[in-house]
Amino acid sequence: MNVFIASTNQGKIKEIKAILGDHSLNLLSILDAEKLKKLNIVIKQDFEVIESGQTFQDNALLKAKAYAELTQLPTIADDSGLEVQALGGFPAVNSNRWFKGSASERNLALLNLLKDTNNRQARFYSVICFFDPQKNLVKFFDGEVQGTIATRPRGSKNRGFGYDPIFIPQGYEQTFAQLGIKLKNNISHRRKALIKLSRYLLPNKHLEQLE
Repeated sequence: MNVFIASTNQGKIKEIKAILGDHSLNLLSILDAEKLKKLNIVIKQDFEVIESGQTFQDNALLKAKAYAELTQLPTIADDSGLEVQALGGFPAVNSNRWFKGSASERNLALLNLLKDTNNRQARFYSVICFFDPQKNLVKFFDGEVQGTIATRPRGSKNRGFGYDPIFIPQGYEQTFAQLGIKLKNNISHRRKALIKLSRYLLPNKHLEQLE
């Protein structure tokens, strides 16, 4: 079964493929240029989906439908973000857009917003939308991981992306970036959403036993 991953984020694409890659799905993305060419699928390099939704669900659906229109393939789209308790859930759906600058600079800016509070509680939340354009079928699956915000970035950027250097998942003392990609993929919010997706797509061979 060909399924397209609606994302331009290489870190996110690699994470989704790493989690679902050993299962009975042929996962395609913009990184698979030759495979797409054989399927006569053309996606322009400057193609962009405006994420104008007010919720993670809204944005996941926008992305899934936009890419499904181009590929005519069943499509999965993730919208996820960090919600910080002391900031009223901010930055949430604007996690990648509220600050103009690099991921490292954005992490420092968020830490600066928390400099006067001892409340470091936060969660990563993910919503995955599955959209089948042939059946006009839409399904949503979500996942979360609770944790805290570190007082400074910790870990290599090569072992994570986004807010990974400042997020410490519950039950651990290290950030996602310190724990590394393999462990993160086993406990992440995105994995929890993908487990639910796999139950739907692969009822006889899914990720449930790995929860």
